[in-house]
Amino acid sequence: MKRLINTIPIYLFLIVIVASCSSDDDGGGENVNTVAPPTAATLLFPENNTECNEGDIISDTESDVLFQWENATNASSYILQITNLNDGTSRNISTLSNEFLIRILRGTPYSWSVTSLASGTTETTESTVWKFYNAGLSQESHPPFPAEAISPQSGANVNEGVVSLQWEATDIDNDIASYTIYLDTVNPPVTEIGSTSNTNINSTVISGQVYYWKVVTTDQIGNTSDSQIFEFGVN
Repeated sequence: MKRLINTIPIYLFLIVIVASCSSDDDGGGENVNTVAPPTAATLLFPENNTECNEGDIISDTESDVLFQWENATNASSYILQITNLNDGTSRNISTLSNEFLIRILRGTPYSWSVTSLASGTTETTESTVWKFYNAGLSQESHPPFPAEAISPQSGANVNEGVVSLQWEATDIDNDIASYTIYLDTVNPPVTEIGSTSNTNINSTVISGQVYYWKVVTTDQIGNTSDSQIFEFGVN
């Protein structure tokens, strides 16, 4: 009996060691599969900064356009985002394919991009953003694309004093004539601070204020387009 009692601690010691080794093996031997994030999709059609004349005309106001892009490496699905540049509304469409037919307005400028997704990871990758003008009824001139803010970006903060507002704009006909800039502490901005053929203008801003600004682009024919309203704060 005494011999059995002396042996029990040895068995307990062995059980603890075995359990510990088993636990270590479970953790150390686990295979962790690392899923590579998807690459960015390469956009194909509609082409950037062009007029889209292809597609099925549904009516005087709508047409069906096939959006196409190259398959991205490691991507299992995509989100196609299309934005109406006239009113700023966007549509997000999920698809497993590298193309999607969608009905959009004629005579309207759009931007579009594709976000690549991969199974097994939450990482996503967005493509470049392209702009195009969906052809409408026959016309000799097209309005410019709405200007986009370069600096300050919406939501940014700047220091009090002179701020340089900078933007960029494109036009299918390449005939932009001027830009009219509105800057104000009310939304939408109503105070015109100047008109220029450059893509920047200076203005003085006051600390503690939030400013709203927009750009109206005019071409040589007199066609105009309003940008979205951008905002920034002043330190």
